[in-house]
Amino acid sequence: MPDLKLPKIPDRTPIKMTIQLLPELAEALGAYAAAYEQAYGKAEPVGELIPFMLAAFLESDRAFARAQR
Repeated sequence: MPDLKLPKIPDRTPIKMTIQLLPELAEALGAYAAAYEQAYGKAEPVGELIPFMLAAFLESDRAFARAQR
């Protein structure tokens, strides 16, 4: 088998999680979704935004990145 530059693509099977939120957080997430729609002109459900919000948070957490190394 040839040595490919592209590594094997990782598993991308979505994992469904159920969480409970405090009312204030649920309201804030709804407000964020409204701000997103205003900024980009396209409505996205909160459930679609949350994975990207979590990924952005983890990518920006320097202490977490150091701990992962």
